Amino acid sequence: MQEVTARCEGLRKAYGDRVAVDGVGFRIHAGESYGLLGPNGAGKTTTISMLCGLLHADAGTIEVGGSAMRTGRCEAKQHLGLVPQDIALYPDLTARENLRFFGRLQGLTRTELRTRVDEVLEIVALEDRAGDRIEGFSGGMKRRCNIAAALLHQPQLLVLDEPTVGVDPQSRASILDGIAALQEHGMAVLYTTHYMEEAQRLCDRIGVIDEGRLVAEGTQGELVSAIGQHPVVRLSVDGDPSGLLAALTPDPVVVRTSAGDGRVEVAVADPARALAPIIEHAERVGVVVQGVEVVEPDLESVFLHLTGKALRD
Repeated sequence: MQEVTARCEGLRKAYGDRVAVDGVGFRIHAGESYGLLGPNGAGKTTTISMLCGLLHADAGTIEVGGSAMRTGRCEAKQHLGLVPQDIALYPDLTARENLRFFGRLQGLTRTELRTRVDEVLEIVALEDRAGDRIEGFSGGMKRRCNIAAALLHQPQLLVLDEPTVGVDPQSRASILDGIAALQEHGMAVLYTTHYMEEAQRLCDRIGVIDEGRLVAEGTQGELVSAIGQHPVVRLSVDGDPSGLLAALTPDPVVVRTSAGDGRVEVAVADPARALAPIIEHAERVGVVVQGVEVVEPDLESVFLHLTGKALRD
């Protein structure tokens, strides 16, 4: 059984009559990337703030690295590294000077700092810019240096709050590759993003939060299955599709059908088994199939189903 690195249970936070977080709970295991997704105002930032000990929870418990999290000084914060949405670096200092400063705040000795600063600069591929001031860095380079600062004390849990906002595609790819490498070495990751493709690529499990509640949790496959989504065989056709729809409806491999604008969509449980019967039905009723595409359900469809909103709403 995987070791639990972070644990939240029954988190609640209210601001007057408005409940921002209501009973949220989840676990993150060593080497796992857990995505916390939700539309704007869903409660993600409040949840992360409580998890990191920046905000007091009205109710619930939080543990990181086996220690209870609370506001103020506590052992749990030693096990956590935070990369916030906004860049938290001193622009008039160099990358190396920033890292030395934050390393001292984290309690590293001078000897430890000499080793760790070089190591984290290599992890984020900034070793050749270590002596340059942050003010001259691109947005992507600043993000990578922020990640380096969070890694100095070798935390068990790395919290990344939308770390790729405003960065170029090359830096985004570098950040995602670096996070995946950290997971391989056993680090747990809590990841929030407004880019669904990042969550699909990076996250082992996903929690969907909406209106302060965790409305679903699981792997992408588990979430898709839970809401009854199915792969769709999409046909580009020439001819009247009504006969094809009538022929497909009673077929046991077919879940549902729809048609319009020269296209027929057939939802099926197993595209590999369904494709040949669908083509045979089309030939039998005189519909010419000009193209076939299989569309697998993804997190976007799950998210829309659960929240009624796009991730960026």
